[in-house]
Order: sequence, then C-alpha cells, then structure tokens
Amino acid sequence: MGMTITEKILARHAGLDFVEPGQLIEADVDMVLGNDITAPVAIKEFLKLGLDEVFDREKIALVPDHFTPNKDIPSAEQVKVVREFARKYGIKNYFEIGEMGVEHCLLPEKGLVAPGELVIGADSHTCTYGALGAFSTGVGSTDMAAAMATGKVWLKVPPSLKFIFYGKLQPWVSGKDLILYTIGDIGVDGARYKAMEFTGETISSLSMDSRFSMCNMAIEAGGKNGIIAPDEKTLEYVKGRVKRSFHVYESDSDAVYEEIYEYDTSKIEPQVAFPHLPENTKPISEVGDVKIDQVVIGSCTNGRMEDLRTAADILRGRKVHPEVRVIIIPGTQEIYLQALREGLIEVFIEAGCAVSTPTCGPCLGGHMGILAKGEKAVATTNRNFVGRMGHPESEVYLSNPAVAAASAVLGRIASPEEVR
Repeated sequence: MGMTITEKILARHAGLDFVEPGQLIEADVDMVLGNDITAPVAIKEFLKLGLDEVFDREKIALVPDHFTPNKDIPSAEQVKVVREFARKYGIKNYFEIGEMGVEHCLLPEKGLVAPGELVIGADSHTCTYGALGAFSTGVGSTDMAAAMATGKVWLKVPPSLKFIFYGKLQPWVSGKDLILYTIGDIGVDGARYKAMEFTGETISSLSMDSRFSMCNMAIEAGGKNGIIAPDEKTLEYVKGRVKRSFHVYESDSDAVYEEIYEYDTSKIEPQVAFPHLPENTKPISEVGDVKIDQVVIGSCTNGRMEDLRTAADILRGRKVHPEVRVIIIPGTQEIYLQALREGLIEVFIEAGCAVSTPTCGPCLGGHMGILAKGEKAVATTNRNFVGRMGHPESEVYLSNPAVAAASAVLGRIASPEEVR
C-alpha cells in the first residue's frame, strides 16, 4: 500500500519506512516558528528547562508581526522578551520591523522552508507552507518550547483528503476563491485533523501566490495541514532562495484517502464569506446590496505581489468611495519595495488608500484598522469570527483582492466586473 505526500514526509522525519493515519510519531523538525504573541509563552516554558542552548540556532524563526510596530506598552514588552531571547541564544532568523514581514509571507520568501520539510509554528496559519510541498502545521506554545529544546515534535499522522480541481478559472477567480468555495462545501470542521491535499489541472495552473492562499486557509476547514505536491513552479520559486538540499515528494498512485472531492472550477465565481464563519460563503452574484465601511487588503493570506497587482489593476485611475476607508498592507518589506518599484503604492495613495508597513494589524483585531460597533469590512484576511477585527457587533466579509478593491470603489460588496 502506498503513502500520501503527507505520510511520506512524516515517515522520513520519524525515521520510519511507513506510517498510517492515527499513528503517533516523534518527528524531527526543520523549522520552529513563533511570533510576538506566541513566542513569549514558549520562551517562558523553555527557560524553565535551564538549558544553555537551543537545539539549532538556524532552525528557529522569531517574527514579531501581530502587534507591530508596537501599538502599546504591553505589545512592546512582548517583543522585548522575544528580542532579548533571540540575542541571548543567538537565534539567526529573528526579524523585526524594517526587515520583517507577516511571518507566513516572510519565511518562504527568505528560503526558510523547502519542499519535503517538516515545519511547526505557534500560529495556526503555519499550514501556509504546504504550498511548497512541505508538511507544516500549527502547534501550541508549549510544543514550540519543547521543539526549541529538542528539535522534535509529537504528532498523530492525519488521514488525508484529496481535492481535485479541474477546468478553466473564470475571470477574477484565484486560489482564495477555490479555498473559500471548498470550505463552504465541507464546512469549518470538514477536515478536522486531516491533511488537505490539493491537486488537479487547475492547481497546476495556479501561481505560487494563489497556492499559498489556499494552503493558508486549510486550518479554516479544521485541517491539520494543506499541501500541494511540488512542480516546476515550486522549484522555480525556491531556486535562489533555498540554499540547502531538499527532497521532493508526491503521493503514490495507490495511496489511501479518507475521501476524494472533485470541483469543476469553471463553475466557481469569486466567493464572499459572510459573517461570522469562513464556511458561510456565497458567489459574488448572490451577495446582494451590502454597504461597507472599510476594506483591508493584505495579511498572510493575500498580502503578496499578485494580490497587490490585482488590487492596483482595479484601483488605477479610480477613487475610493468617500464613505469607505481602505488599508493596504504589503506582506513583507521585499513585497513593499517591489510594489514601490512597480508604481503600485502611488496607485493606492492616489486612489485614497492608506498603505501600511508590513504587519498582521487589523486581521486579528490588533491595530491599524479596528472596527467600531455596527461597521462592516471586506477583508482579504482568513477569518471573520465574531469580534475578529474589532467590536463584537461589527462584521467582516472575506474575499479575494479583486472583490475587495471593487468594493472599495463602489462602497458596497461588488464584483470586479462592475468597475471594469
């Protein structure tokens, strides 16, 4: 019996020839990630061990990105804990403002994740790196502490679900729409502790940016990880970024899946997830008249170059609706700089948008765009839970960057076709 790509990666890192769903393993990790919210808790637990060294100074990444630039004294104290730990233990991959980015945009960009690797992070959206053909998953801060000390993690091998996408995408449809559609189909618990393997001709045609968006939101269906087998696009992306050897895996033809789903993407419109769950999706043609107060374009889901280019394509030569606030947040400094070089920042500012330094900011209700009572926002972020972006009586609607930009212009949730 064959294995899935997820099972193969876990088997190798556990030093085993074969693993199966439900099996408990102890696996070696290639990267341990923490941010300014989760790392301080992990650091506190690590220090209790009384160790003089971490397991590997090059295999830990600390990225203060949630409440940075520090919004208040408590957030400044949080980052100070992380900064001092990084200095004391010689953590090579510590990234602060001026050189940092939203962690799940930053690590792939810096070549800190490669195909076939095992990555854990004290952040649920660590599953993003599955777009590179890595097994990556979120863990708790205590697991992060143990991994910083030992380089190992305990895992239960997840069963795999296979999602086959075929057909030609409609205009303005991207990976964000495919994953929203999928979550709308199977629900926010439809893949609970399962590997979501995305494949098919449509996936092969997607850009890396769209693939990152899809794997990023696997957790919103309850997935243990999302993963896409590496192809030429993947290898081209990591070329020049990853400076070490790595192994490319793919699923065996006789691998066993708990369930297989097939989607004809030619029938999928741009999607909008209504409050207060990512599964509450509607095609753009069925949204109706929903007036909005704010638009956020950015986050670890949609703060990459493709996303900014799409938004700029719609906003170029237009003005933001006078009753709408628009916040654009590039995912990393490199993305910000590239957007500057391409003139996209000028497009945004001339349209009436505010452009921020890289930060998670409003995505988790941190800062840089908190909603007041009764306000509604369209966001390219990944969650729209009650109170996620501010007041518990505010509302967040999730969409791709094209829908978000069109909505910014018209002052209501809108299709990009309405402004083109």
